[in-house]
Amino acid sequence: MSTGAPDLTERLDRLLPQTQCGQCGFAGCRPYAEAMARGEAGPERCPPGGDTGARALAHALGLPDASAARYDRDRGVQAPAHAVRIVEADCIGCTKCIQACPVDAIVGGPKHMHTVLEPLCTGCDLCIPACPVDCIIRVAPA
Repeated sequence: MSTGAPDLTERLDRLLPQTQCGQCGFAGCRPYAEAMARGEAGPERCPPGGDTGARALAHALGLPDASAARYDRDRGVQAPAHAVRIVEADCIGCTKCIQACPVDAIVGGPKHMHTVLEPLCTGCDLCIPACPVDCIIRVAPA
């Protein structure tokens, strides 16, 4: 079994929270894991993973100070696990939330009510600022 970068990428990707939120500066968890495996990014860039995640990533990367790793608070705040829900009575069917969702957890059609498939929602919150009528709220995960 080889121990090259693809194996390291896989290990790092499994340690990430898979929110696909982009707070790390990459287009999702996998691109961030690939950048870390190439030595182009450090383990501190993931707010959803928090300090525990940063330490686990640092350990997987073999960094000497892994136990002291912390996530960069300037990138965002670690929030409790959650999903979002659309207040359907207020939805205007603009589709902006659908376009913003990186995991296709929102369904609906133009000018029709949309809904969130809560078990698929990662809680990235990218749909919240996309909604022009503020009808998307955070909820405890399903």
